[in-house]
Amino acid sequence: MSKSPARRLAAAAIVVLGFVLVGAAYWKVVPAKSTGSGGDYIGYWAAGQQLAHHQNPYDEAAVLAIERTEGFEQHEPSISPSPPAAWVLLLPLGYLSAKAGQVGWVMLQLACVALAMRLLWSLHGEPQTLIYLFGFIFPPVLVCLIGGQIGIFLLFSLVVFFYLLQRQPLLAGAALLPCALKPHLLLAFFVVLALWSFHRRNFKPLMGFCAALLASAAVVLWFDPHIWLQYLEMWRTGSVKDRVTPTLSIALRSLIDDSAHWIEFAPALAACVWAGWFYWTRRTRWLWLDHGLVVLLVAVMCAPYSWFTDESVVLVAVMTAAIRARNSWKLLLPLILAVGTALIEVSRAVDIKLHGYIWTTPAWLLCFLVATRVKSVKHASNIPRSTPAELD
Repeated sequence: MSKSPARRLAAAAIVVLGFVLVGAAYWKVVPAKSTGSGGDYIGYWAAGQQLAHHQNPYDEAAVLAIERTEGFEQHEPSISPSPPAAWVLLLPLGYLSAKAGQVGWVMLQLACVALAMRLLWSLHGEPQTLIYLFGFIFPPVLVCLIGGQIGIFLLFSLVVFFYLLQRQPLLAGAALLPCALKPHLLLAFFVVLALWSFHRRNFKPLMGFCAALLASAAVVLWFDPHIWLQYLEMWRTGSVKDRVTPTLSIALRSLIDDSAHWIEFAPALAACVWAGWFYWTRRTRWLWLDHGLVVLLVAVMCAPYSWFTDESVVLVAVMTAAIRARNSWKLLLPLILAVGTALIEVSRAVDIKLHGYIWTTPAWLLCFLVATRVKSVKHASNIPRSTPAELD
C-alpha cells in the first residue's frame, strides 16, 4: 500500500527535524578551533577561502597560514591535488567560518549517504530488507566521515547518475560533476560512458557532464584567472607530487622503479583498454547496474593514486551485491569477511597511509563477482519494470 501524501510529508518533516537536532548537537560539542585536527576538511576549507578571495588555492605558504589559525599542527599544508574545473563545489566554504563549514560538511555527508542508500534501494525495486542501512557502517564511508574527505560526495554523484540515467539523462550526466574532483578514480568508467553514448547515440549524459564542467570551470576562472597555471605549478614544485598512497599502482612502481612515476599510470591505461573491450563485447546486453559496476570496481582498483576513503564510491557495487545475494549466506560470506576485516583495521586505527588497506580494492571486486554470479538477466526479471534497474 502506498503512503498518503500527508504521511510522506510527516516522515520527511521528522527526518529534517532529526538532522537539525543532530547538527545543533554537533555544533555544541565542536570547539571553535578544532577544525585543524578534523582531517582533510581543513584543506578544502582553506582552498575555498583562498578561491573566494581571488587568491591561489594551491599556494602552500598561504594555505598553511590559514590552516594554522584553526589549530592545524602539521608541517606540510593540507592541499587537495584535485584539478580546478570542479572547484566551484568548494567555493561555498569560502564564505563560512571553519566551524560552520565543518558542521555543514559533516551533515551534508550524512545526508548524502542516507539519500544514496534510499535511491539504491529504489533502483533495486524496494526489496523488503534492511541491508541498505549497511551503508552507514561501510568502512571507507566511516573513515571518510572521520577524515573529512570527499569520497561520500563522489558516491552520491554516482548513485544519482544511475538513478537518473533513464529518467533524465542530461541531469544524470550533470550529476557526475563532483567526480571531476578526482577524475583519476573513474577513468575506465568514463571511457565506457563515452562508448555507450556513441553506440546508443544518446549523447545527453555526456552533454550534461560537459555543460556542468564548463559552467563550473568558468566560475572558477572568474575567481582566479590563473588557477590552471597555479595547478600545474603545484604539481611541478609542490609537496603533493611526493605523496605515496597505498595502491596497487604505487606498489607496482615500487617493485619496478620507484623513480619512474609513469609506471603508476600503466594499470589505469590497461583498465581503460580492458573496459573498452569489456563494453564492446557486451554492448547489445549492457546493464549499468551489473557490467557498469564491474568497470567501476576495476577503475578504482587500477587508479594511479587513491586513499582508502576514496573507496566510498564502490559502495554502489557493494550494496548491489549485498541486496542481490541477501538470501544466500554462502554468497554473502566473502563480503561479510571483507567488511569485517576492514572494520577491525579501522577500529584499531590502522593508518590509511600504510599498505594495510592495499587488499581492499581487489576484495570488493571479488566479493561483487561472487555475490552476483547468478546471471544478470535473472536479477533483472525480479525487479519491477517501473524501476530503471537495467539502465540500458
